[in-house]
Amino acid sequence: MKTAYLDCFSGVSGDMFVGALLDAGLSFNELNSRLKTLAIDGYSLQADREARSHIYGTRFIVKLDSENSVHRKLKDIREIIEQGDFSRDVKDKSLEIFEGLAKVEGNIHNQSPDEIHFHEVGGIDSIIDIVSTVYGIESLGIKNLYVSALPLGSGFVKTAHGEMPLPAPATIALLKDVPVFDSGVRFEMVTPTGAALVKAFAVSFGAMPRMTVSDIGYGVGRRVLKDRPNLLRILIGDEHAERETETVVVLETNLDDMSPEVLGFLMERLFESGALDVVFCPVQMKKNRPGIQIQVVGSPENRERLTEIIFSESSTLGVRFRFSQRVVLRRSESEIDSPWGRIKVKKIMNSDNRWFFMPEYEECRKIALMNNMPLKEIIYWVMALNKSS
Repeated sequence: MKTAYLDCFSGVSGDMFVGALLDAGLSFNELNSRLKTLAIDGYSLQADREARSHIYGTRFIVKLDSENSVHRKLKDIREIIEQGDFSRDVKDKSLEIFEGLAKVEGNIHNQSPDEIHFHEVGGIDSIIDIVSTVYGIESLGIKNLYVSALPLGSGFVKTAHGEMPLPAPATIALLKDVPVFDSGVRFEMVTPTGAALVKAFAVSFGAMPRMTVSDIGYGVGRRVLKDRPNLLRILIGDEHAERETETVVVLETNLDDMSPEVLGFLMERLFESGALDVVFCPVQMKKNRPGIQIQVVGSPENRERLTEIIFSESSTLGVRFRFSQRVVLRRSESEIDSPWGRIKVKKIMNSDNRWFFMPEYEECRKIALMNNMPLKEIIYWVMALNKSS
């Protein structure tokens, strides 16, 4: 499966993303031809070879015929994109990104998404950046996009609404539940357009997945930075089929004043709310008190919900959290014929690219109770299938 890793050591913007895709093999002439079918004019495109810190890449430039900007609403952008000669998937994904931007801007400015006047991200250059990126990912056949943690800048930036703190309010709202860190640079490192694009496409944030790299592209940013090359690097290749990498959030807290009954109920609530794993570990705490460390693993989007359950169902006063990567074997649910009828099992691909079956505990338990037989016999029967396959 064709996979890409976006290495954002100098942040990400829409034009840098397009530049990286062009540098990795996207046809500029084909892109330019497609973009001309959008219901906008008054611009021309350039793709120039430029260097940052002696590393050459492609700088994608949208040159406007006039500096007069048009403040478009969401419906205006829908009309522009719908008229373009792009696949249905490209149109839908582009519109999905703008709808996400409208929702974020609406929350910030206390308006409904349809009432929002797009300023910077409604300009010709931003529309082109978003549609070009979506088209480029489809054209290059990229199915999975992994993204590094994002470096954020500080300071202020001028916008149509006046001076705004960096990261811009729309940017930081879009990056909720995404691993970020302070770059130490007093410039905008991640733009709202860049944030919207990576949030829309990334299957995981963090380390590079196991992959064989076939193409590399560098998108060149406008500024020259003192402490790093202002480039966005994309690595494209084939992901190793037997494993997948995904981002998870890990929540932790230590307790020394809760009863086992309440802890058991807390675990039930966490699993019901989407926790992927919950572990209680014995620890020795201050004043030589024996205690319990609670560790919860979940999807990043469930962080707030799981944290709230820990606060409401335990005596803790604080919860630590971090985003982490985990590598998992490919797996799916399956059904097999057994002496007790059809039963559900996990079908897992191992490192040799061979499938094997793992018993589902609840399914085996149900069969054991219904047939008044030892649970281990059902489990052993399922495991024996792997020896005969």
